[in-house]
Amino acid sequence: MTASEPTIVATSGGHRIGDRTRVTFHSLVHHAVELSGVNGRRPKVMYVGTAIGDSEHMTARMSEAARVAGFDLTPLALFPMPNIEDIESAVLAQDVVWVMGGSVANLLAVWRVHGLDRILRRAWRSGVVLSGVSAGSICWFQGGTTDSFGPRLRPVTDALAYLPYGNGVHYDSDAGRRPLVHSLVADGTLPETHCTDDGVGLVYRGTRLVEAVAELPGKGAYMVRREGDTAVEERVTPRLLPEPRR
Repeated sequence: MTASEPTIVATSGGHRIGDRTRVTFHSLVHHAVELSGVNGRRPKVMYVGTAIGDSEHMTARMSEAARVAGFDLTPLALFPMPNIEDIESAVLAQDVVWVMGGSVANLLAVWRVHGLDRILRRAWRSGVVLSGVSAGSICWFQGGTTDSFGPRLRPVTDALAYLPYGNGVHYDSDAGRRPLVHSLVADGTLPETHCTDDGVGLVYRGTRLVEAVAELPGKGAYMVRREGDTAVEERVTPRLLPEPRR
């Protein structure tokens, strides 16, 4: 069973410290799995850690988080070479792809070298739910704001563009994100841009935003649009997701 239509869950969250593990999957990851429609078996989730250089210790933590959650996890590593012979078949066999944060600029370059940008588009169209946090959120859009190039935030405008919007992540925890998003939308560098506080996710069916959801109370999502030469921001209150069953 795969999602009934192309689905993306773009987030600024999904992880938290576990009771007995360093990392556990929070409600946003569980919601992505729920949207895949899997039923009667263990969900199949692919973890992609390109944005942090396929860090082995983080892959181990994600594998442990998946064990606790009851997911079958397949890590996809591209350093120093792909760890899977037939990447396309492996991706298309998943229910959910979860992309870790880190450097979105490096992620995009490495994915394109290996043709993963095209493979993921085919998976998205076939019903595999694409999801992720931070860089793993921005990558699905036309672009956003990033610290990939250094401590000073800069725009990235050559992302995968499955979704025809910009994306702003960590909107409440990184003071530089909001003013830069406003500036980039106002001058036309970014199109209408959809932003998330930490702990918030945006659910898209096809290219249509259908819902904002949150794993933490009191958080917000934001639509930033250009009006004349200025940017106008609209706050959207997300639906609070239930805590994952332990």
